Amino acid sequence: MRFMNCIAATLAAIALGPTAAADDVTPPAPHGPVPTDRQLAWHEMEFYGFVHFTVNTFTDREWGNGDESPDVFNPTDFDAGQIARTARRAGMAGLILTAKHHDGFCLWPSKYTEHSVKHSPWKHGKGDVVREMADACKAEGLKFGIYLSPWDRNHAEYGRPAYIEYYRNQARELATQYGPLFAVWFDGANGGDGYYGGARETRRIDNRTYYDWPNTWAILRKLQPMACFFSDAGPDFRWVGNESGIAGDPCWATLDLTRPGRHPGGTSEGLNSGERPGTAWIPAECDVSIRPGWFYHAAEDAKVKTPDQLLDIYFKSVGRGASLNLNLPPDRRGRIAEPDVKSLNGFRAILDATFARDLARTARLTASNVRGGSDAYAPANLVDGKRATYWATDDAVKAAELILDFDAPATFDVISLREFLPLGQRIESFALDRWADGAWHEFARGTSVGSRRLLRVPAVTTGRVRLRLGADACPALAELGLYASPAAARP
Repeated sequence: MRFMNCIAATLAAIALGPTAAADDVTPPAPHGPVPTDRQLAWHEMEFYGFVHFTVNTFTDREWGNGDESPDVFNPTDFDAGQIARTARRAGMAGLILTAKHHDGFCLWPSKYTEHSVKHSPWKHGKGDVVREMADACKAEGLKFGIYLSPWDRNHAEYGRPAYIEYYRNQARELATQYGPLFAVWFDGANGGDGYYGGARETRRIDNRTYYDWPNTWAILRKLQPMACFFSDAGPDFRWVGNESGIAGDPCWATLDLTRPGRHPGGTSEGLNSGERPGTAWIPAECDVSIRPGWFYHAAEDAKVKTPDQLLDIYFKSVGRGASLNLNLPPDRRGRIAEPDVKSLNGFRAILDATFARDLARTARLTASNVRGGSDAYAPANLVDGKRATYWATDDAVKAAELILDFDAPATFDVISLREFLPLGQRIESFALDRWADGAWHEFARGTSVGSRRLLRVPAVTTGRVRLRLGADACPALAELGLYASPAAARP
């Protein structure tokens, strides 16, 4: 499911209304918080990757102390192209690189520190991992993002005002030297014991105020206006509250920013499910590693998640309206290891087989109500493959039904739904019924839809399907798909 490049069409649709050139039917008004342009672009990606790579790869640790010598960073056969190709073939839309982890070692030759690749033996100190990854992503058609750890266990000034100037200078370097960024990732690991320039002490900070996040974000926003910023509570997309890749059910795209602790490193309450109605559009990202750890460890070669495990995570992240950020840690060569590649390829094969054919496109669709009786809002929009078109009802109609009639019984076990996001998250509940023995029989139900809702059900064979919706405002549904997974497609 590579993301479709239809942002311009989507934005035109909300600005002008999909019927502006065809008739005078007014489009629905936005309801509640709505996504920004950059958030819409991020939503379309759905699935991308993390690349955890630093001195930890060579010390066999997850968190470095900050006193590691640059000499330890020496990949024997670094291949950014292999990493990017592996991600693309897995169906990812982008990669986020750990440009600097908590240990403070920089994967680019920053002019603001000596603790970087410029003092490593790799390429005799002339290498730049960030540059090579950015170029490789561009060559493979992937978007590129960076992780810049707020915590720095190496820097002597961490915990003091001078470090904030240092951090912002490095953010400027990354935001101006490596092309467009789709994401800048900030986590909540802040303060503790470290090397700190030789002090070897414990330093604590107030994570609500120390980083002065509004001004730090403002600098990056000016330099990278389409980059989405991640932290526990946004400001553009949020942590899902765990590192297992599992979103809540429901998982609303909105969050209440008036709740205390809504800052990087703050409370995780409400992050897994979101909050309804919420005060801001801050959808969830599910971050999880393909291995038990975030960095490569040879001892975990036999513990790589299987294709079926990755599939389960996909349905419980992307399939619940979140994005999936799957970590692919390069090994000491500087490549994605063979067990990881094999599992990713198997996972991709299952997804491709599952979504190869949308059975809903073979059905006749009829709706209980169509907005203004206009073809511009007709149910046919659900099966045209475009996110910028949608089926909508009249404003007063907040409960609606759609029936799919097949010429011959169809068998499926996967359902896909999408809302038209520029109008907000409107649907509160949905249910699906099959026709059998002269009556309707419910086989699935749920609450949130949002960016995407995927449901796996026991195989259903029927000649008619009914979708029932309940909404806070007239529903605006952009997609309804019915698919057969390889198991369901077998005779």
